[in-house]
Amino acid sequence: MTVPYFFGYGSLVNVNTHAYGSIRRATAKGWRRAWRHTALRDIAFLTAVPDETSEILGLIASVPNGDWAALDDREFAYERVSITPQVSWDSDDDFDVSIYAIAPDNQNSPSTAHPILLSYLDVVVQGYFREFGTDGVHHFGETTDGWDAPILDDRAAPRYPRAQSLTGYETQLVDDLIATVGARLIDT
Repeated sequence: MTVPYFFGYGSLVNVNTHAYGSIRRATAKGWRRAWRHTALRDIAFLTAVPDETSEILGLIASVPNGDWAALDDREFAYERVSITPQVSWDSDDDFDVSIYAIAPDNQNSPSTAHPILLSYLDVVVQGYFREFGTDGVHHFGETTDGWDAPILDDRAAPRYPRAQSLTGYETQLVDDLIATVGARLIDT
């Protein structure tokens, strides 16, 4: 019997936002990230989108007892898609790996009314830095589309429910990434 795992490529890379175990670094081939909005949420967030020319770094983690309910609830605006053949990790263990992605028909571009939250971006970048170093942060920026979306500066009063405290260096990494990708901040 294969063990069910999920592939995290956004906030799930930040292990401070969940308590899932058996975490391993992994790569998903044939995928990119994109900032999208859906009618199911007020804000824009990351989704995985198929792209044969790309691969993304992330983490896989086991789903305890194969019970997806809690994770499906956390990721309620997504569909769970099996991607086992596209994922590589440092083990020969037999895993069944799924990724969460917004259904293509439900994807909309972010807007001023539905921006990216800076507190959410902070969590994602912190996770990539802590797992993959500064190269991981650069990889995240390069393999994510939609940086033309507005980013709501909610850092002083985070709206993201799993917001984390960043070190000064981590805050600078986020700010540098925003400048590098040419994103724009808007005020709350």
